[in-house]
Amino acid sequence: MTAAVERGVASPVSALESASAPPRRPPTGDGRRPRWQRVLFVVALIGAAVVFMLPFVWLVSASLRPREYVFDTGFLPVPFAPENYARAWDAMPLVNWLLNSVLVAVAAAVASTLSSAWIAFGFAYFRFPGRNLLFGLVLATMMLPFAVTMIPTYLIWSELGFVDTQVPLWAGNLFGSAFYIFLLRQFLLSLPREYFEAARMDGASYPQLFWKLAFPLIRPALLVAFVFEFKASWTDLLKPLIYLRDEQLFTLPRGLKVVLDRFGYGGEQQWEIVLAASVIATVPMIILFFLAQRHFTDGIATTGRKA
Repeated sequence: MTAAVERGVASPVSALESASAPPRRPPTGDGRRPRWQRVLFVVALIGAAVVFMLPFVWLVSASLRPREYVFDTGFLPVPFAPENYARAWDAMPLVNWLLNSVLVAVAAAVASTLSSAWIAFGFAYFRFPGRNLLFGLVLATMMLPFAVTMIPTYLIWSELGFVDTQVPLWAGNLFGSAFYIFLLRQFLLSLPREYFEAARMDGASYPQLFWKLAFPLIRPALLVAFVFEFKASWTDLLKPLIYLRDEQLFTLPRGLKVVLDRFGYGGEQQWEIVLAASVIATVPMIILFFLAQRHFTDGIATTGRKA
């Protein structure tokens, strides 16, 4: 048999094994699934995207029509009236409201992300008695609706003299968020603990462990928390309704409430202005999502490991 193999002749045993083995299928596309399944999956995604985009497409189209054609069915702005945006821009201080929303949303997102990351690092790295119980209590706070804490929180800010200021819209995030603490803790637990132990042996302090080692490694998860909180603050109407009185301090959602009262129901019935202002308030979030989409999905996909 050895001589036969050396001469390049297959042995009877190998020949029998080759004959009995099932024929190999040719590779399909990327080697993971048949081409027709991938095509069907892409078609389904495109269909779902179209369905979800229809309301926004109608909103943009309606905002570009004259007043008497605003509520017409169809997705083409016929007749075309782009001057609606100029009228909306002149009818109210949209620039001021937009800047207020950007400042408040950035402050809220940064405060919530950094404070939650620091707390999550403590839960992930340190081992102390009652750690899991304390972490469970933190998660239990997610069960409390905002309506339960709304009045006590308002009384606290009122005693501190911050009513009719923008401070209550973001300063509460300095104490962290239970959801982001959970998200970032799970990401931190997926990192090898040996990295931190080696840094400790080299003389790194605990703040250095966080800022120089953990912080760069959890950047995708930090971006997820930042985008989530930015969106939550950008679309928040209830807090500005509670704390803001001065129209110059209004954020975009609070300003849109003024627009709706003034030009919508019970007002002048100028719905084209309301819709144009709504589009202006929506576009920044769409731009932010597309800019952070790749890091956003990576941060969610790589998060999670049990302690």
